[in-house]
Amino acid sequence: MVVEQNVAEQKKDSLASLLAEIRACHFCQDLPLGARPVLHVSRTARLLISSQAPGTKVHETGISFNDASGDRLREWLGLSRDVFYDSTRIAIVPMGLCYPGKYVRGGDKPPRKECAPLWRARIMENLPDIRLTLLVGGYAQAYALGPGSVTERVREYKKYLPRFFPLPHPSWRTKAWEKKNPWFEKVLLPDLKQQVQTLLEYVPAGQ
Repeated sequence: MVVEQNVAEQKKDSLASLLAEIRACHFCQDLPLGARPVLHVSRTARLLISSQAPGTKVHETGISFNDASGDRLREWLGLSRDVFYDSTRIAIVPMGLCYPGKYVRGGDKPPRKECAPLWRARIMENLPDIRLTLLVGGYAQAYALGPGSVTERVREYKKYLPRFFPLPHPSWRTKAWEKKNPWFEKVLLPDLKQQVQTLLEYVPAGQ
């Protein structure tokens, strides 16, 4: 029992050390608002939200999806803010950990290409209990699944279960997409809510 506890503490320290290293990262210090990595993780998380990159509000607050897109994503998942930000159950790790800036004509730039190769594998090594990964948006899907159509992947989401669940990015632009694809609300969202609820309610034997 003592040995198991010591191993658990070592793993906990390993994640804490990694997070301290990530939050001190200035590899992309040339970004418009500077470097401020934002992620939420713990070793006990069972659901991983793999997203794109922080927006300006997330950069300002240090809280992932702390904006209108987060409100839409929580609505899709059927989760309150309290549950959504319970990192003991849900990990949130974007492809780019820092706000990448905007294009001159508007719209956020893509995640910095340097970020995922630098950190992602090391982060995932410290998330041993992940059972389902939500691939939110094209960049997360491309990283996990390779090139492809977001719409086709979301429509054929069952093909990627139980490991992955592809989703569109929950920005305001997706509202028009939803109108063109009514199956998203009628078929996919009820299934998504059920799977997330079942996963988060799971309690390992003996706990």
